[in-house]
This record gives sequence, C-alpha cells and structure tokens, in this order.
Amino acid sequence: MAKNIVIITGASSGIGMEFALQIDAHLRKTDEIWLIARNRQKLKTLAGGLRNNIRVVAMDITVEAQIDRLRDMLREERCHIRMLVNSAGYGIIGDVAELKLQEQTGMIRLNCEALTAVTRCCLPYMSRGSRIIQMASSAAFVAQPGFAVYAASKAYVDSFSLALREELKGREIYVTSVCPGPVDTPFFAIAERHGNALSVKKLTLVTPEQVVSQALRDACLKRPRSVCSLPIQAFEALCKVLPHTLITATIRTLKG
Repeated sequence: MAKNIVIITGASSGIGMEFALQIDAHLRKTDEIWLIARNRQKLKTLAGGLRNNIRVVAMDITVEAQIDRLRDMLREERCHIRMLVNSAGYGIIGDVAELKLQEQTGMIRLNCEALTAVTRCCLPYMSRGSRIIQMASSAAFVAQPGFAVYAASKAYVDSFSLALREELKGREIYVTSVCPGPVDTPFFAIAERHGNALSVKKLTLVTPEQVVSQALRDACLKRPRSVCSLPIQAFEALCKVLPHTLITATIRTLKG
C-alpha cells in the first residue's frame, strides 16, 4: 500500500517551519511528514514537538546526488505525495556589482534550480487532488534594483508555478505560487548582510503564521497565487497597470 506523505523543504526555520507546524496541526490522512533541510539538529528539535509521524531528511537539495537520494526514497517506500511545499530559499540585498558571485549564483541554485529539481522528482508520486505550494515572493512582480537576483529568482518561481499549474490540470494536481511581502522571519538576518531593505517594506511586515495560513487556504481552494495582506495585494495590482520602468526607477530612488 502506498504511504501518504507531505514533503516540506526549508523546514528548519522561518516559513518552512511554520508550514510544518500548521500542516501537522490540521492535515489529516497523512502517514508521514517529511521535513527537509540541511540542519539535522534543527529538524529533530522541530520534529520532537509535532504529533504526526515525522521523517527527518537532512540533505542539501542543491546537490544533484541528494536529489537522487530523495528520488530513491520515494520509489523504495512507494510514496504518494499529498502535498509538496517548496519553501527553501534565501535572498541577499545589494547591487550585482557589489555582491560576491557565489552569493548570487547560490540564490539561483537554491531558489530556482533546486526547487525545479525537487518538483520534478516528486511529480511521478503525485495524483488527483495533490497540491504543490511554491514559495515565491512579491519581489516576483517587478524587477528590483538592489535586490536584482533575488527578485529575478522569485519571478522564475512564480512563472514556473503558473505554467506548471496549467500542465497539471489534466491530472487534477493544483499548484499555488505564494507571493508574500516582507515576513517577520530570520530572512532579513541574511538578506541585510551587505545592505538594508527599504524602510517602507518593513512597514508591511506580516507574520509567518499569516502567510502560511493564507497559503494553505488558497491551496485548498485551488487558487493559482496566494498574496497575503492588503498592501501587498495593492502592490500586485499596481504592478499590473503601471510601467515597470517607472516602478523600478522609483525603487532605486527610494534606496538612495
């Protein structure tokens, strides 16, 4: 008999951890929740406070051999994936010419390549009613000077998710792209290593609980995109009607 599972990447902290907490509290008919991140100890600590059967999977999903390992686990244990949450990712603020190359290519490797690899790895083990939740960002709505690579990587996630959703309609597998604004997580401890975020962004700060609750609700309702909070919904609307050259110029001016 197939084992019904949920997979959450980036589960050791921030939004990924919050997904684990809320899914554990509310999702039924699940045999195991697989928590994926590099830090085994953080995963074990999180798992100790959850009530479902938890599988701690310590791996670096940017490494091809680790994706092969995940594929082997899914095949050997005859898994059926009810929900995949791709939450692993990071961003670093700063101009392209100023940031280290490894920091920038690392964002692309984790935010784009690894997310795509995990998704492709999991698709054969999903069927009618399965859900895929991809963590994008409101940064996906428009190019952002001073945050160029991160915004571009999240634009990839959003575009990939919306296209994949159409491809999977026939199988009745539903994909939701989650596009929050700033969230009160350890994200900024990494992002502001070389520069500061716009102060106006921090005025729109929301909690991980809000983002995840909205994302799970929107995924349940088969919505293509989940945007938390009125200010960010307004920003999304503006990005649809205003010239992007005007918005990017304004962002650059505000950053000084």
